[in-house]
Amino acid sequence: MAAWRIVFMGTPEFAEPSLAALLDGDDSVVGVFTQPDRKVGRGMKMKPPPIKRLLMEHAEGGDIPVFQPGRLRDSEPLEALKRLKPDLVVVAAYGQILSKEVLGTPRYGCLNVHASILPRWRGAAPIHRALLAGDEQIGVTIMGMDEGLDTGPMFSKRSIAVPSGMTGGEAHDRMAALGAELLMETLPDIKDGSVIPETQPEHGVTYAHKLSRDDSWIDWQRPAAEIRRQIDALDPWPSGQTLWKGKPLKLFTPKPMAGSGAAPGEVTALHKDGFEVACGDGSLLITGVQAAGKRRMLASDWLRGRALKVGEQFEMSAGGGDKIS
Repeated sequence: MAAWRIVFMGTPEFAEPSLAALLDGDDSVVGVFTQPDRKVGRGMKMKPPPIKRLLMEHAEGGDIPVFQPGRLRDSEPLEALKRLKPDLVVVAAYGQILSKEVLGTPRYGCLNVHASILPRWRGAAPIHRALLAGDEQIGVTIMGMDEGLDTGPMFSKRSIAVPSGMTGGEAHDRMAALGAELLMETLPDIKDGSVIPETQPEHGVTYAHKLSRDDSWIDWQRPAAEIRRQIDALDPWPSGQTLWKGKPLKLFTPKPMAGSGAAPGEVTALHKDGFEVACGDGSLLITGVQAAGKRRMLASDWLRGRALKVGEQFEMSAGGGDKIS
């Protein structure tokens, strides 16, 4: 089977396993498109996106041209794509919408590694939205791309059961690896025409809207099971957080407890490994925290320097205060 000329489009850590697998595969990666370098941190130093760093470090990546257009639909990057004469474009969390002209450039179209079991959770944050919703299964779909938002035909899917307490970070890494595995398994079938893409059904469609820090604020009146999912799903970013004495406090690694009928948000007990907070139904033992301007730590260590008392109240804020970046 002849090698295909593949252009890869991706930006964050999620895309790294897919690009690495392609670089180690039998096809030829002839170009990579990723987002521009950004200023990050307190020093506002320019930092390349993870995909660009991967190419710098990978033995096969040194001679592959990298393009970082602010807008892929502009004439210059579009012409650069055409000059590469790709047989296929593979996309994994690129961060830009592909225009009709871009979609029509590769000989065999564009393929997307999408981190959900389509048609559920189309959009920007499928992994986190699935965890927040309490989905029992999460997965990836290899799909052909059209002009819609994750509406293209599906070539393959794979899913895993969600274990109790799985964090957003853990799910992200698992889906990134699973997506790369499924991509490399599906490509040969696409090349030899042995797989027939399946049109997405009209029922079961949900949208995974982009996460923001507004998603992180905890409403203690909600059931403990929901708050636990929120804290786990948003770990490590943007993290579930509450207000304590007017200051934001990020919470991690919650454990379900029976509850005591106290007011939602009230500290009901101090344990050797953390503190217990009443919810609308049940309570949670919080075993990890991060205060503003501080590092993440065990709740037991944080308690040693704080005069947190049983009966104190965490504020139920939908925003406000000094947010932790």
